[in-house]
Amino acid sequence: MTTSSDSSELIHRQTRKHTQHNEPPYSSPSLPSPPRQKTNKIITNIPFLLIGITISSIFFFTFPLTKPYPTTHYPESSSSSSSSSSSSLFSLPTRRILLEEPTTNTGGSGGGGIMTRVPGGVRGKRKRIVVTGGAGFVGSHLVDRLIERGDNVIVVDNMFTGRKENLLHHMANPNFELIRHDVVQPILLEVDQIYHLACPASPVYYKYNPVKTIKTNVMGTLNMLGLAKRVGARFLLTSTSEVYGDPLQHPQAETYWGHVNPIGVRSCYDEGKRTAETLAMDYHRGAGIEVRIARIFNTYGPRMCLDDGRVVSNFVAQALRKEPLTVYGDGKQTRSFQYVSDLVEGLMRLMEGEHIGPFNLGNPGEFTMLELAQVVQETIDPNAKIEYRPNTEDDPHKRKPDISKAKEFLGWQPTVSLREGLPRMVADFRQRLFGESKSSVSAA
Repeated sequence: MTTSSDSSELIHRQTRKHTQHNEPPYSSPSLPSPPRQKTNKIITNIPFLLIGITISSIFFFTFPLTKPYPTTHYPESSSSSSSSSSSSLFSLPTRRILLEEPTTNTGGSGGGGIMTRVPGGVRGKRKRIVVTGGAGFVGSHLVDRLIERGDNVIVVDNMFTGRKENLLHHMANPNFELIRHDVVQPILLEVDQIYHLACPASPVYYKYNPVKTIKTNVMGTLNMLGLAKRVGARFLLTSTSEVYGDPLQHPQAETYWGHVNPIGVRSCYDEGKRTAETLAMDYHRGAGIEVRIARIFNTYGPRMCLDDGRVVSNFVAQALRKEPLTVYGDGKQTRSFQYVSDLVEGLMRLMEGEHIGPFNLGNPGEFTMLELAQVVQETIDPNAKIEYRPNTEDDPHKRKPDISKAKEFLGWQPTVSLREGLPRMVADFRQRLFGESKSSVSAA
């Protein structure tokens, strides 16, 4: 039996349950803001939004991130039909990041109205440049010019034919660095330009180890092109007139494909350089690498190796030692001789220019071996004798460059004649052979 007190307690409990079910035990949540408050916030933030958009627009219009890449010009495609096809075929953008500004080339017969681009280093930024084979004859003279211009130069050389003596005058320069390294092995550097000169260039040295010579031409060029691809550097290949072999065309123009023995004793060098040119063009077409190709003809000057087997150094060293001048064959073979400073000027113009090439870099003045021997006699010893020996295998009969293309598109031609440059080389050889100071040599 339920008492009145029990019934009142039951009613009280039911009332608590009903209250707990309808009213949460925490305070009621705040009501959402009315729409007018949201509208007021948006209106308040609009001026800041407009200010941000205005600042961003001014910044991006004032400092654009990039500009379109102009098409690289191929001077060999001169006709209207071929130029249209080549422009569509070779219009790949390059990987190199440039500070570009459109300029109009008004000088020269081949540059009217051509839009060119200016690499970042040309307008004040000091370039970082690697020169492979930079301790050699041509490379060391190139390094002199680059250092004089104010660039940071890294020389990579395995010292097979290079000499540290050629670079001693730069060792204390903070902008110069020498690395003893064989380009057959990869190397990692951060550079803007690559002058690839590494390879023995004289028959005595490239025939000494022909397998190593062709490895240097192929693997070394592959490694340097790979470096150019990784860091976006411009790449210049120093090829050779030997790609023309024993030519059937005279003088030799860049359009001539050559007449080369692919299995001869000189093939390691001749075919190696031809393969290097192929690799350079394939990297350009396939990966957009900026490449330049120079075909170098016979070059002479100070710092040549004394006994490297090339005709000018042979004659000069033999005349100074009072030995007979060695002429191979009948002496009627012809060569063209350019002074090293002319070559260096051509290489630098090619690197800084906008044309790929290939370009012949040589002196079109043509001499027979007997005529060269006479010039050496006049310069050193009129009583020097001439000694004839059997000719070497695959020795070209004629060699003379057609430099019309370099004149037109690079504005380059040699300025130092053989009779002007040879005495400078003789003074250097005399000092190295006999230890005479340069002052006494010049006084004599």
